[in-house]
Amino acid sequence: MTPRVLVLGAGPAGAGAAYRLRQLERASVTLVEQKGIVGGNAGSFDWNGHRVDFGSHRLHPACDPEILQEIRGLIGDDLLDRPRHGRIRLRGRWIHFPLKPVDLLLRLDPAFATGVLRDMALKAAPRNGRAGPESFSTVLRQGLGTTICEDFYFPYARKIWGREPDELSAIQARRRVSAGSFSKLVKKVLSAVPGLKPPGAGRFFYPRNGYGQITEAYVEGARRAGAEVLLGWRATELRKNPSFWAATIEREGERRELRADYVWSTLPVTLLARMVAEPAPPPEVMQAATSLSYRSMILVYLELDVEQFTPFDAHYFPGADVRITRLSEPKNYAVRQEPAGRTVLCAELPCSPDDPYWSMDDAALGRLVAEDLEHSGLPLPRPPLAVRAERLRHAYPIYLTGYEKPFAVLDAWADSLPGILTYGRQGLFAHDNTHHALFMARRAVDCLVDGKWDHAGWERARKVFETHVVED
Repeated sequence: MTPRVLVLGAGPAGAGAAYRLRQLERASVTLVEQKGIVGGNAGSFDWNGHRVDFGSHRLHPACDPEILQEIRGLIGDDLLDRPRHGRIRLRGRWIHFPLKPVDLLLRLDPAFATGVLRDMALKAAPRNGRAGPESFSTVLRQGLGTTICEDFYFPYARKIWGREPDELSAIQARRRVSAGSFSKLVKKVLSAVPGLKPPGAGRFFYPRNGYGQITEAYVEGARRAGAEVLLGWRATELRKNPSFWAATIEREGERRELRADYVWSTLPVTLLARMVAEPAPPPEVMQAATSLSYRSMILVYLELDVEQFTPFDAHYFPGADVRITRLSEPKNYAVRQEPAGRTVLCAELPCSPDDPYWSMDDAALGRLVAEDLEHSGLPLPRPPLAVRAERLRHAYPIYLTGYEKPFAVLDAWADSLPGILTYGRQGLFAHDNTHHALFMARRAVDCLVDGKWDHAGWERARKVFETHVVED
């Protein structure tokens, strides 16, 4: 008998699994998404004639070749190959990102350069004594020295995760900082030199119709292959019956029950623990769920009456003197010409739901962004035509020191439930890119063979997931 799989969440991980399950005819599939659009944090939407993303996203050349081929098969020539053209504000100066040797020589603050060279020399000198407990702070300070840490990574960490670097796990450094040592940093800089460039260096893939086009294509492919797709429905409860899982979903006062042999959840694992009513999670699992936290994000969109604000696709603001962390201009990613005479900026403001920012109205958030840009030397030419704010409650997992213990409790509990799979960025409390989420989906489908779940195969796949490092 063909198994029934209920997939919760239509982000890349959920959509990728639904598509492949139907393409290989391994299960009947129902895909449930609480929003009216798909893609999750990697989605896109239309606003005032603009196509904008939920923040700044790129498909990196590090994408698994099979997945890249699959995406190309789904969206064809709409997958553009684009040069990266961003910059970082460092000590009040703009430095090209990805880093370029000539740009560093011409624009880097001399005192900063001297400090980095001194740190490199100190790192090369022999050291005595034993190191203390590892943390985000100690790993990066050991790998990159004091100057880069104090001027870039530490203030950026405080803004993105809202915690002191010493409070964050060493795992956060290893999974979020791809150039975590001087040797890796030098390699990245040299990758911009002609003749030394590895394939894909300094480039990215981006869909012509916004980053969400990737997930939209997977969902449409799944639907064409026979998957049921339910948008605007929120899963509220899961109950295990002797031979199936019963899921309650709700929408605007409506309630439905879905039955499935397997439930594949890409929702936050902490939410999954609160959703399972039978068998009820033991107290230690619920306690573990309260011990894990996610960083939230407000995306502030400003519509301007200019063709282009700057030629750069993204600006990074690690300094504590600016509240936003990144500014992107969606038209620059896909080289779109429409709408003529107008563009949109997307500013990213990490925060928590209990911060004052979270309750600010759109106009106030627009003024905040305008102030930050003025302070950074990027004043708006005129007041924006319109402002819109979108709030992401689960933007980044926060890896506090020791987070592994409560996560292990949640993970073991989920694994003990027959027919339940938690995976994806939110489900595995993982830092990842879209290509990592699609890779997880692909491996999950590989583990469902003839209606039976391959536990050993999934364990091997999980070991690979642990090696994923976020691409900058």
